[in-house]
Amino acid sequence: MIILFALALAADPPKPPPPPPESVDGLPIGGLAKQALPAKGCAAYLFSTTGPKRVLVAMATADPATLRIAIDGKTVDYARIAQSGGGGFGFAGTTEYRGGDVTATLQMTITTRGDLTGGAAVPEATLRIDRAGRDSVVLPAAGLIGCV
Repeated sequence: MIILFALALAADPPKPPPPPPESVDGLPIGGLAKQALPAKGCAAYLFSTTGPKRVLVAMATADPATLRIAIDGKTVDYARIAQSGGGGFGFAGTTEYRGGDVTATLQMTITTRGDLTGGAAVPEATLRIDRAGRDSVVLPAAGLIGCV
């Protein structure tokens, strides 16, 4: 029996997950590959809420305060430059991030729930991307916050 199982595994090796899409709903924002929890603190994992398939489009960390997104096929971390409004778990209601010619503004509604431990729900969020000389993009999202 063990030999048959080993032969079955050898004959059909596990397939790697498909790469994330380079564009979500035709926008310059792409999907992110699977992201791990940070070594300390909390991270917000945000998924697109438009289209037939949910795609991980952003990961924000509370410490260090960064936002990871993929624009035009390149995954980059942007540093927080401003925040305002109530939030929780190390996040504000509205946070602005910047790097190069990109400014990203993340607005999140954070909700604690009894069935979630070590984190919270993000039932509504918007991610706005502003780039010099280009149209702004706004993407609705939702997700979860996980904490170590």
